[in-house]
Amino acid sequence: FCDALIGQANLHDGCEHTGPDAGLVAGPDAGLVAGPDAGLVAGRILMLEPRRLAARAAAERMAETLGETAGQTVGYRMRGEAKVGPGTRIEVVTEGILTRMLQSDPALEGIGAVIFDEFHERSLHADLGLALCLEVRAALRPDLMLLVMSATLDAGPVAALMGDAPVVTSAGRGFAVETRWLARPLAAGARFEAEMAALILRALEETSGGTVLAFLPGEAEIRRVEGMLQGRGVLVAPLFGAMEFSAQRAALAPPEVGESAARESAARASGAGASGAGASGTRKVVLATSIAETSLTIPGVTVVIDGGRARRSRFDPGSGMARLVTERVTRAEAEQRRGRAGRVAAGVCYRMWSQGEEGGLAAFPPPEIAATDLAGLALELALWGPGEPAFLTQPPAAALAEARGLLESLGALVAGRITAHGRAMAALPLHPRLAHMLICGGSGAALMAALLAERDPLRAAPPDLGLRLRALGGADTGFEVVPPVVQRIRLEAKRLARLVPAAAGLSAAHLAALAYPDRVGLRRAGNAPRWLLSGGKGAMMQAGQPLSGARLIVATDLDGDAREARVRQAVAIDEADLRAALGSRIVWREVCEWSRRDDKVLARRHEMLGALALADLPWQDAPAELVAAAALAGLRFVGLPWNAAARRLEARVGFCRGGGADVPDFTESNILTQQDWVLPWVLGMKSKADLQGLDLVGLLQAVLGHAGRQVLERLAPGGFVTPLGRVVPIDYAGGMAAIEVRLQEMFGVLAHPVVGPQRTPLKITLLSPGGSPVQVTTDLPGFWGVGYPEVRRDLRGRYPRHPWPEDPRLAAPTVRAKPRGT
Repeated sequence: FCDALIGQANLHDGCEHTGPDAGLVAGPDAGLVAGPDAGLVAGRILMLEPRRLAARAAAERMAETLGETAGQTVGYRMRGEAKVGPGTRIEVVTEGILTRMLQSDPALEGIGAVIFDEFHERSLHADLGLALCLEVRAALRPDLMLLVMSATLDAGPVAALMGDAPVVTSAGRGFAVETRWLARPLAAGARFEAEMAALILRALEETSGGTVLAFLPGEAEIRRVEGMLQGRGVLVAPLFGAMEFSAQRAALAPPEVGESAARESAARASGAGASGAGASGTRKVVLATSIAETSLTIPGVTVVIDGGRARRSRFDPGSGMARLVTERVTRAEAEQRRGRAGRVAAGVCYRMWSQGEEGGLAAFPPPEIAATDLAGLALELALWGPGEPAFLTQPPAAALAEARGLLESLGALVAGRITAHGRAMAALPLHPRLAHMLICGGSGAALMAALLAERDPLRAAPPDLGLRLRALGGADTGFEVVPPVVQRIRLEAKRLARLVPAAAGLSAAHLAALAYPDRVGLRRAGNAPRWLLSGGKGAMMQAGQPLSGARLIVATDLDGDAREARVRQAVAIDEADLRAALGSRIVWREVCEWSRRDDKVLARRHEMLGALALADLPWQDAPAELVAAAALAGLRFVGLPWNAAARRLEARVGFCRGGGADVPDFTESNILTQQDWVLPWVLGMKSKADLQGLDLVGLLQAVLGHAGRQVLERLAPGGFVTPLGRVVPIDYAGGMAAIEVRLQEMFGVLAHPVVGPQRTPLKITLLSPGGSPVQVTTDLPGFWGVGYPEVRRDLRGRYPRHPWPEDPRLAAPTVRAKPRGT
């Protein structure tokens, strides 16, 4: 590929069968076929690489082929570093650089071609850069050549996005690679690092010569495996993104060159002596993250050991937090890693999983745009202008909405449009949170911004941001410092300080609150170090940490757990700093609500920062209607105070409704939803005892009104008048009208009593003189003729003083007994 670019820096769209507009090159070990006669590109060539190390390596390799050093015909540019000159024709850049170039000069004046290398990594900047370049080509630069390259990419969708661009496949130069799997899956509970070290040692025994490249998910695993390989007679060279460049160079160096320099660089990167005796012929083992999957060629590699794991960032728009997760590799990643063993000679790839497990691997890793924080993307899109570019993978709507909400809260957007503050934020090479902080804090915030943008400069230190700041100032904190990280932070802080006006320094807590207004934590009740965050989520910390007793903190790093995130880095903040930083966000909110714990209405005034109540005071003059609304909410929890009279009224209304009458629904569930019915009756009530004294009968009668009560009396009268003139309540429960009455009181009644226009017979329970039921009937005349004689025979002996006439139809009703002795 280097030869293709450096042949007089000539490049066409991939030669005659790639078409005049764009080309997409994909396939195993893909390379661009071009040369001196392929056609001259008018302008410079930009080549994008996903990583700084790859950008440097590619530029230096091409420059070396020309007999030059980087910065002449071939140069590179990345954040904070550039080697280009007036004669540079090919510029290798990291992907974020293209975004900045497009935003400052959408026409890309002087650029003839943009090449997206290793596009299968699907970084957010690469997806955005391609989407914007396609818009530029369509609107401003039809002559702009776009080329996307990858060894494992699914080329079809990319070609379609680029207007059905031709796909050119080149097998490239490669050697056979034998794949060896585990005989069986790893046992449950097996320690990953120990298994990985054992597999490396096995590979060293089973193979002869060549460098071993082992893939691990991150620095922590690399360090542990490195420790396990000490004293094994190998030269171990770590390789991960956070290392200083000299140590990365050592890992990339040929095994026979500069072994002592490699050991020294590795020692500086790890803080310990490199493994291995360093004698001539010592085999080199490179322990690398996914940084070594693509873009880089490590000389002499003939053995690859794939641990089968990859570390990815996962963003939860609901919590606004991202966390790193370790997942199984995909088939595309595994194939990419395997190919590293066949670059210079036939090789072997050991996979730390069984062949049977391979079918369960996903085909491709998720694109970054689908799984990461989109605040930076949202800001770039707002700066670009109206409309949505065509992405290969559309950003998730929820994550994009969350990102835009954050930008609104930082003052970067208003009603979706970018503000002057937002433009200033977009011009800084920082996450929008940190850009906002740097602008507000001036040059005094540069160190803080650089620290929060980098990895942790201390190893195994508690989550106290102040410790990191003191270490950066040269103080001895008692915790191990990572020199390369400290150096990068200090250099970046100097660069950032030049980008903003000088300003008096704000406290670290003040600055942290500016960047993370949604992560201010107020300690929860109890002894455990747990906080409620201003964004509404929870956070916790291990007990006994320096910050575990703080009332207020700002969490600058969380593990992203959706239920209760663990604080990985934070700073304590006092109310003075909090109000100085976020005073415009603090508002008073009156709350009048029913407390289920206290069984009463609570009216309070809360001073709120997001979800946090910084102050809680009584609301003495809460409006009566709000108190009544809270009491109604309490009534819904406590329940209506039903009594016998209210139940009878409810049953009468239900009886009428069952007959089709237009009367209200007096079921409890409906009553409690009718605010207009209930509110006037709970005015002034504030406690459960008050609610239990509610005049429910009065409430229901008021709802019925005069007309409703008349309908009720006509269709379902409340009582039956006995022949003696006594009113007996009618029970309408169960949808049937029923009464209970003494048998003797119904003497002389020849027609069965009925109610309502439908003349519904009353269900009459006839009672003995002692009040016990003796008969239930809906046909009283029939009872007099058939049932009464038997009842008379059974009861006259038990109640001799009460009348038991032979023909009750002719007898006078009575409730009296004969005088004793008569």
